[in-house]
Amino acid sequence: MVKVTVDGIDVDVPPGSNVLQACEAAGKEVPRFCYHERLSVAGNCRMCLVEIERAPPKPFASCAYPVNEGMVVHTDTPMVIKARQGVMEFLLINHPLDCPICDQGGECDLQDQAVGYGRDTSRYDENKRAVKDKDLGPLVKTVMTRCIHCTRCVRYMTEVAGVEELGLIGRGEDAEITTYLENGMLSELSANAVDLCPVGALTHRPWAHNARPWELKKTETIDVMDALGSAIRVDTRGREVMRILPRNNDAVNEEWISDKARHVADGLRTQRLDQPYIRRDGRLQPATWKQAFDLVAQKLTTTDPRRMGAIAGDLAGAEEMFALKDLFTRLGSKNIDCRQDGVKLDPAHGRASYLFNATIDGIERADVILLVGTNPRLEAPVLNARILKRWRAGALKVGVIGENAPLTYPVEYLGAGPETLERVIKGDHAFAKLLTDAKFPLIIVGQGALARADGAAILAMVATLAANVSDGKDSAVCALNVLHTAAARVGGLDIGFVPGVNGLSAPAMVEAAGKNAFDLLYLLGADEIDTENLGQAFVVYQGSHGDKGAHRADVILPGAAYTEKSATYVNTEGRVQQTVKAGFPPGDAKEDWTILRALSAEAGHTLAYDTLAQLRAAMYKAAPVLARLNVAGADASKAVAALSKLAGPVTSQPFASPVKDFYLTNAVARASSVMAEMSALKKATAAPKIKAAE
Repeated sequence: MVKVTVDGIDVDVPPGSNVLQACEAAGKEVPRFCYHERLSVAGNCRMCLVEIERAPPKPFASCAYPVNEGMVVHTDTPMVIKARQGVMEFLLINHPLDCPICDQGGECDLQDQAVGYGRDTSRYDENKRAVKDKDLGPLVKTVMTRCIHCTRCVRYMTEVAGVEELGLIGRGEDAEITTYLENGMLSELSANAVDLCPVGALTHRPWAHNARPWELKKTETIDVMDALGSAIRVDTRGREVMRILPRNNDAVNEEWISDKARHVADGLRTQRLDQPYIRRDGRLQPATWKQAFDLVAQKLTTTDPRRMGAIAGDLAGAEEMFALKDLFTRLGSKNIDCRQDGVKLDPAHGRASYLFNATIDGIERADVILLVGTNPRLEAPVLNARILKRWRAGALKVGVIGENAPLTYPVEYLGAGPETLERVIKGDHAFAKLLTDAKFPLIIVGQGALARADGAAILAMVATLAANVSDGKDSAVCALNVLHTAAARVGGLDIGFVPGVNGLSAPAMVEAAGKNAFDLLYLLGADEIDTENLGQAFVVYQGSHGDKGAHRADVILPGAAYTEKSATYVNTEGRVQQTVKAGFPPGDAKEDWTILRALSAEAGHTLAYDTLAQLRAAMYKAAPVLARLNVAGADASKAVAALSKLAGPVTSQPFASPVKDFYLTNAVARASSVMAEMSALKKATAAPKIKAAE
């Protein structure tokens, strides 16, 4: 450690730290615009000036100056104060007086620092420079005249998002931030650049001029658009969700979220189910809760338990899945499943058989990563950014078996399917030696490899490889890591929402219904199944949006979206988290577990809990792991050894990622006009351009 004195306060900081970090360690606030702790140092704005003893008598940019043993720093001398005032005066020469109409107003670093460190007058009266606004796509609105060239956005897009879509061109008065070829930003993480902009040059287009920060109620919760469980803040005005912003969680998402997690907010307001419906004469017609409950209860109690079942969707909370399982168990049905895509994961093999065991934070220790049947850029963009972060730190090799998709870091493409995986296991591929020699090897297997008929055998092969490369290494090393795409999946597996003995899986239930061998199907927000081929089965749909499942339903029970209920979700690494209610469901819609509790009473099988606390107590008793909030990972040693013994026949079919359109993966996203616009832009950009005939 290096000892530094800041304004008379002695602090110890790690070698290689800069003076600004030492000042923060001493509790001294130093203004800055260009510096960000997760980005490289640029030293552009010069706002973080300090004075250093036994150095030339001038102010130093603290973000770009390394600490030395015994250094003495001053942050509030007359020279520093005057220098900062001069820098602020320079920054405001060309900045327009847009504060009353700027969406950054109230959350603007430039406003705050101009008040705290600036002068009350300016000595410059020249005309202000004007810069043409850039078209950065449907998500980011630009007013480039406000830009102070801090280059945070440029460094973020290159270093975190991993795509060089922004840059600084020109010099001096002609310098400006641009996309070079006037193309919109298409990175799945592009909107985080807006959070980094300190002056309002970049703002969020979808909620432009909609609200001021002080009008909004802020609720800290978690995201369910993927299985990462990113920390978010939901800002509401009345019942309406106005915007979604990231929160810092170093163990999961750091301070980034995907564009889908952020801008799906308008999907929470449209295509909502706000009252029960019953299909009469071929048409869905409004009904009362009693009418809907009476009809569903009558069907549940008169149908053969072997010919009815329940499927939970990708956004269902653990509480409603537990209540639905409880109800169907009381009815005598063993046909329940939370794996609507048919993925071959079974809680009977141990919790570690379906978790990202190394944890998300553990990616930063890896020295070799093998991706099997996954495209993390589409399935978990923030996790993909973590892999890029590790690659930028150096000495990381990444191999891919599956789709040769464009990721944001260099990879070695090994092959397309199980044959390549078999070669790596046998050591016939050069990449096998890299895995064996690695200190912290990671094998990340995605749903594209497991949601197949031979998915169980593929998982056994991956487990065998994981056991081989982990043998004799640190006991904390677990090479087997399953990357989920559905927020509800791990929680469903934890509570055992899978078929009982001789019960049917989700694909088997759909197939039986298509052959008219199934009489009743209860869909708990399950929209990613083949709803067009359910035969004559009576379909009950409980969910928040009028999506695919609701279109096929015979009865619709309107539920709550993830921002409108307190529910438990378990992320891909096994971290148990809970959402917090930010608003109320629209109309007559209710929280999902209360619907199931009321339905159970009508069906004559009353569930034994009347409050959420009672339900959670019963759930924790059945699945104690869910009571350990914010704890990730599991003991994987036994699970890996057991899985490796379950080998079976595999096909030569190549692995393919289950995510084809990143922006339209669930009912909430499909209800969002912003996501639809981004999806259309992505397809238009990816389409081959036809050269006109000469």
